Amino acid sequence: MLTLIGIALLVLGIVLLVQPGRRSLGGVVAIVGLVVAVLSQSFVVIPAGHVGVVFNVFGGVQPTPLGEGFRIVIPGIQNVVLYDARLKEVTLAVPTPGTRQPGPSEEAITARSKEGLEIGVDVTVQYRIKRDEAALLHRNVGPGYVDTLVVPQIRSKVRDAVGLFNAADLISTQRTQLEAAVTRELSEDLGAQHVELVSVLLRRIDIPQSVAKVIEEKQTAEQQVQVAENRRRQAEIDAQRAVVQAKGERDAAILKAEGEARAIQLRGEALRRSPEVIQLTVAEKLAPGINTVLLPSDGNYLLDLRNLQTLNRTAPAR
Repeated sequence: MLTLIGIALLVLGIVLLVQPGRRSLGGVVAIVGLVVAVLSQSFVVIPAGHVGVVFNVFGGVQPTPLGEGFRIVIPGIQNVVLYDARLKEVTLAVPTPGTRQPGPSEEAITARSKEGLEIGVDVTVQYRIKRDEAALLHRNVGPGYVDTLVVPQIRSKVRDAVGLFNAADLISTQRTQLEAAVTRELSEDLGAQHVELVSVLLRRIDIPQSVAKVIEEKQTAEQQVQVAENRRRQAEIDAQRAVVQAKGERDAAILKAEGEARAIQLRGEALRRSPEVIQLTVAEKLAPGINTVLLPSDGNYLLDLRNLQTLNRTAPAR
């Protein structure tokens, strides 16, 4: 803006110089416009998230880039090139009709698997330049580093990594390993060129339809085999549980029978040692309302306590 104002004042001053009687005013206006135009080139504002690489006509690219904010430079000698140091991404994919890819978009990558099958890969790569190395990036690659460095490296590393895997593994168990391999190789090469790799996102992996059908049939057969194996194992578990249960019931029956036999044995031994126990048992079975006392004697007789009580009440007192 100040540059335009300075140029406008300079042009106005020149116009006034050619008019008689206004040459003095024209000279002043022209000088003011020239000063404004020169001063406007002596400072630069570095926006947020950017760095400024300074090129000096006498010393070349200065090694230390300018940070954010207001910066003063020497007009005509120093020139500042801005680089966006924020997180950026590039997508290599087949665009979906009616949608817009986030960030710069390129064609999808076509690679060949370990067995030679053609594989299509859609990938998004997030990256940022290294702020402290922006001057080296400007010197070695330049502002067009995305097209000349980032995209070619992505294509190369994805193709190399896909060639290490079989097609069936890429869509089943090895997708994460493929992503890790691309990340590892790409991070090393971009880092050496002053660009920091943030992440690699594999969005889609396409294999030939015929191969996909064969893989699907194979997976279905494996799942059926697994279901049958699970059923067989469950049947074995049920059979083992039934055996354990039957064994437990058998052991319980044996223990119960042994306990009953032992009880009978102990009771027999008790009866042999104390014959009076038999008489007591017989007395208990006679009737619950009869009060009797079993007295041991050689005559082996029972006394009726009721009669004894009656006799005791009717006997005269002494």
